[in-house]
Amino acid sequence: MPLFALSLLPMLAQSPQVSEPQYTQDGQLRKPENYREWIFLTSGLGMSYGAGASASNPRFDNVFVTPQAYRSFMTNGTWPDKTMFVLEVRSSSSEGSINKAGHFQSDITGIEVEVKDTARFPNKWAFFGFGTNAQTARPTPDNAGCQACHSKNGAVDNTFVQFYPTLIPVAKAKGTFRTTP
Repeated sequence: MPLFALSLLPMLAQSPQVSEPQYTQDGQLRKPENYREWIFLTSGLGMSYGAGASASNPRFDNVFVTPQAYRSFMTNGTWPDKTMFVLEVRSSSSEGSINKAGHFQSDITGIEVEVKDTARFPNKWAFFGFGTNAQTARPTPDNAGCQACHSKNGAVDNTFVQFYPTLIPVAKAKGTFRTTP
């Protein structure tokens, strides 16, 4: 084994790769700390599904999914049980360093997680809001906006694949893509 690989072994042993939902004894989801090592699906800028969007300071939405869920989707066009998505919301800045135009990502303004856990949730999917600092979160109520919007508008299995350009052709080829309003 090369010397540089041996020097990485202690670091790898210290950072467990969480790939399935981890819950506390009282049913709260633990925030997956390693989500930035997952598959990056897309980034949106200034996306809004209702009131409250800011045209002058749009937010970035970065979407990550667990590697095993991604591999399964690429094979089947659907999301397997225990799939986790992380939506990392960041504020945008337009002036900084040498930048004179456009927007770049800055501070995290919120972390949201969508989980498919068919044994735990009657609707199969649940949503968790972590804010900026929480390490655990309870699921949002089933009648909350997230669940209603995703079940009505999700292109594939309660998820917004219509906004993930690399997955649209896969879902269409597998016959799982649903055209939404």
